[in-house]
Amino acid sequence: MLLWRKTKKMKKIAILKGLIEGKERLKLYFDYDKEVIDLIKTIPGARWSPKDKCWHIATQAGPVEGLNRRFEGTLVFEESVHTGGRQDRMTGGQEDGTSVERQDLVPEEFTKTLTLKNYSPNTIRTYRTMIKEFLEFYSRFEPEKITDEQIREYLLYLIEKRDVSVSYQNQSINAIKFFYEQVLGRPVRTYYVQRPKKPKVLPNVLSEEEVQRVINSLDNLKHKCIISLTYSAGLRLGEVIGLKPGDIDSGRNYVIIRQGKGKKDRYSLLSARVLDLLRKYYREYQPKEYLFEGQFGGQYSATSIHNILKNAVEKAGIKKRVTVHTLRHSFATHLLERGTDIRYIQELLGHQSSKTTEIYTHMTQKGLGKIKSPLDNMDI
Repeated sequence: MLLWRKTKKMKKIAILKGLIEGKERLKLYFDYDKEVIDLIKTIPGARWSPKDKCWHIATQAGPVEGLNRRFEGTLVFEESVHTGGRQDRMTGGQEDGTSVERQDLVPEEFTKTLTLKNYSPNTIRTYRTMIKEFLEFYSRFEPEKITDEQIREYLLYLIEKRDVSVSYQNQSINAIKFFYEQVLGRPVRTYYVQRPKKPKVLPNVLSEEEVQRVINSLDNLKHKCIISLTYSAGLRLGEVIGLKPGDIDSGRNYVIIRQGKGKKDRYSLLSARVLDLLRKYYREYQPKEYLFEGQFGGQYSATSIHNILKNAVEKAGIKKRVTVHTLRHSFATHLLERGTDIRYIQELLGHQSSKTTEIYTHMTQKGLGKIKSPLDNMDI
């Protein structure tokens, strides 16, 4: 879809959902216009993708109505379900400057089946994107006639030509398996793909002293509450922005995480110090629907939380790569170092398998610091 001017002041942009580097983003397409670019740069987390030839922003930077309010009278954002390449969008144009969208390749039954099986909206979006890419790759074939060998060739293409991550490969396999087994009804035994082995990489962890420095570097009460609560309860980013005022159980010192990963409710810790901060925050901000709300209401932007933490880490003088999930890793590691039973940590984090939690046994300094290197006994 081309950018065109409705008036001398207003400019139109197509906003499309798609994957960039394995993460779902909102892609912005328009003809080159420096004024538009300068405005887009003011959106937190906006970046240029040389590969996709577009600017892109986090999905949480929407919805479209919010973007239009932000740039009222200057830019008009329009949603599209299409997520293919730019050339596809810019062919078949009409006289008014719009483009004719290619028919959505994702069968309606695919989305319906995912919904009926209670998959999360994020998973549905990801699976739709993955299966769309796969069906576009074999657009000359009917989906029912695509063979197992062709499926393996496609996965090999993802690895060798596109160099996608292991997580991206696994998401593609899951989407394809779901399509053929759950939607088209192929028996499981007729479809087999060797799953890639995910590399075991230990995540970054902050020390307790570093966490304190990060939190103390925050002057804004709302920002301090968000980061403190995220660390003190070991929350995922989506869980933080999904909290509602009623999820803070001050009587029993619990945070209630409703329908977290795996569609499970769970409890986590509510720090007494964080509760004091939250009471001050509640009096000042008076949140309505969500505990942390954006400027125009609704959930707080995930991109904004990333930026809050990034700025706090820089201000604290910490050189490690730190994400919001680093706070969750740090929470679990610090509990383990303080002697908390790993089974309780598993419950607090909402891990289905204890094997997922056991990674923190490799990250704790408890006991490791008591082991002396053989070199210490040498006279060098």
